[in-house]
Amino acid sequence: MTTGTISIEEAEKLVGQEVGLSNWRVVTQEMIDQFAAATDDHQFIHTDPERAARETPYGGTIAHGFLSLSLLSTMVFEAVPRLEGSAMGVNFGFERIRFLAPVRCGARIRARFILAAIKLRPSGIAEVNYDVSVEIENSIKPALTAHWLTLAMPDRTKED
Repeated sequence: MTTGTISIEEAEKLVGQEVGLSNWRVVTQEMIDQFAAATDDHQFIHTDPERAARETPYGGTIAHGFLSLSLLSTMVFEAVPRLEGSAMGVNFGFERIRFLAPVRCGARIRARFILAAIKLRPSGIAEVNYDVSVEIENSIKPALTAHWLTLAMPDRTKED
């Protein structure tokens, strides 16, 4: 699927199907360090490459699970078509998240989005739910799987 826009009717026909696959992105130590600074989570497995290489089975640092999860926001934007008439997408939460494999510093990840459900509310807001997995290049196990709830907010500037 390519990005762009689709109608709610077109989207409803895609329920149960893959609707997007993001580009690969490298998880760098700089990203990990910035995330540690933003969240105040400076555990050595994330921020101390030498110690992590010595004391963990990972051979170096790994990304915070929540860093991998937070990248979904940008990956969905680049991979999944926007609903026609929507001004923005809003994170509505998760019904489940499982962190299945560590993302080592320098690894490449991407997200795969399956449209799980879509429902148009009377307000014009569309509830859009995805089954998503964040894949690690050359890994059998994904970094994470989740059921993600989002809202497509209508563009109120175009109403009469």
